Amino acid sequence: MKRRIKIVDTTLRDGEQCPGVVFSPSDKVRLALFLDSIGVSEIEAGIYDVGTEGVHYISEIMKKKKQAAVSLWSKLNPENVEESARQKPDLIHIGTPVSYAQIYNKLGKNKKWIENSLQECMEVARNYNIPITVGLEDASRADVAFLVSLIRLMRQKGVETIRLADTVGVLFPRRAGELVREIKQTGIMIEVHEHNDFGMAVANSMVMALSGADMVDGTLLGIGERAGNCNLYEFVHSAARKFDLNVSSADIRKGENLLKSIMNGGKKNDSEDQI
Repeated sequence: MKRRIKIVDTTLRDGEQCPGVVFSPSDKVRLALFLDSIGVSEIEAGIYDVGTEGVHYISEIMKKKKQAAVSLWSKLNPENVEESARQKPDLIHIGTPVSYAQIYNKLGKNKKWIENSLQECMEVARNYNIPITVGLEDASRADVAFLVSLIRLMRQKGVETIRLADTVGVLFPRRAGELVREIKQTGIMIEVHEHNDFGMAVANSMVMALSGADMVDGTLLGIGERAGNCNLYEFVHSAARKFDLNVSSADIRKGENLLKSIMNGGKKNDSEDQI
């Protein structure tokens, strides 16, 4: 029997960070409901921002979707977590910087600040009774001993899943597999999030799945920040031989056609007839 790997689509969040890509609220609803219909396990619907026009699309997705979990991404900030929680998603991803480059150089903070802030954020989500996934940002450059200690803290607080994010896209397959095996020893569920700066996002995702990852992130057409993310079609097309993914590459292709139509301003393209 094939092992189940859950597919997490982040086209609406990370995909929209692709230069030149902007989705209207109705575009997001349309894409999310299509992804829900084809069996994607989780849809990362975006970043909730009270100042953004059209944020009501999140409640519309929640009301109309049938099977996929819908998640929102939040900064490591209790107020941001509370804003997301008020939208009543199925899940909140809390982005948590874990490499020393991000903690000390980018944020000007320290490891204790990360631990304390994370606990505050987890408490907010717990008060709203919403499960969380902690996204370990820049995990590919982090000290594994710190990752393990942070994960143990999270497990004590009831967190079941972490996201290993290759935020700057520097992983290669050998190290990608090693990282998953090292973290897997903590007993926590692992979601992997690969960027394609060196063209390794799909290969890394495959190796990480083979090494024990439970969930794999991807985007339609591989769109995303900088060089993009793991291409969902390419991953599903190759991984379906090894894993139960609950979604087919043929359906992903239809999603790509829908996305192309949206990116073309809603104009029908030749391949859209296949949807």
